[in-house]
Amino acid sequence: MADQYVLRVTAGPGYDEATHVEVPVNRPEPLRIQSPVADVELNVRIRSYHGLPRASFETSPYFSTSPHDANNDQFSITFRFTPLEPSDSPGEGISGLDLQFGNDFDRPIRDRLPPGFNAALSFVKWWVDPGLDGDPYADQPYLFGPALSSFNRLHIGSGHYDEEKGGLWFDEGGDSQGLAVRASLGVPSTSKERMKWALRDEAKANWLFRYGQTYGLDFFNPYLDFENLSLRLPGFQLPVIKYWDGQGLRYVLRNKSTGAVYLVVLFTLHLKTDVNEDGTLKNAPVEHASASASGGCDTDVKETAAERRPEATIESQVDDVD
Repeated sequence: MADQYVLRVTAGPGYDEATHVEVPVNRPEPLRIQSPVADVELNVRIRSYHGLPRASFETSPYFSTSPHDANNDQFSITFRFTPLEPSDSPGEGISGLDLQFGNDFDRPIRDRLPPGFNAALSFVKWWVDPGLDGDPYADQPYLFGPALSSFNRLHIGSGHYDEEKGGLWFDEGGDSQGLAVRASLGVPSTSKERMKWALRDEAKANWLFRYGQTYGLDFFNPYLDFENLSLRLPGFQLPVIKYWDGQGLRYVLRNKSTGAVYLVVLFTLHLKTDVNEDGTLKNAPVEHASASASGGCDTDVKETAAERRPEATIESQVDDVD
């Protein structure tokens, strides 16, 4: 059944898919997404990728580079994140207590959760991300964790652009100024210890994602197998397509306190019969957003009661990369 579908990845500054553009998966050049609250440069990498757009690279050198080769990591969401001071809420930055990364859904999934789901979730909270919290049984399910403890790599600074490593690359740490900031806060030097350190409320309260400062963030794991559309945990393998209700898998970077959204990355499945030969979707509602990806045009973003989504610019970013 899985072979009837094709994967597509889009990204934008908010939930409205009309503001999203198709992500060139596994290409080293980052996609730039700009809004009044954030400037983002994004790479998405997926091992054994056979999705859209057509002629996408099947893999990335990222996966043959340590530690991803030994980990057998299956995908990565990597981006430069520069938070910008909102005009209606001046300040110095975003508290480590407030910046979150995780998944949410528009509709209930409780009737689609497989046997053993609670055990799998307990494993994820114990081994993968102890800071994860949420309610998968809610009418609008969600699972979010503090960005400070959820990302596998956190780098204060711009990091590097290296095509031999697949594009944006961030080691745990920072540039000279970033290392000084980490030292002043007592942040451990390794990613594993930093993620553990960041579980303490005191640590998160002392951390500030400062406006105008660029941070390198990388989220990766070996558990989501997009090639076979399955979730693989020790002692537990779930064929996702068997329980899928048609919703996309949505990763969101957001502010817990204000509701501001900085980045949305959406993984969606489409029947192959719904895709044109050139890789575009039949009756696709987001064609104008795709055009702005290369032209750098402004896209209108809708406002909802849950969040404010101002204008944003989305473009392929190959300039101004270290």
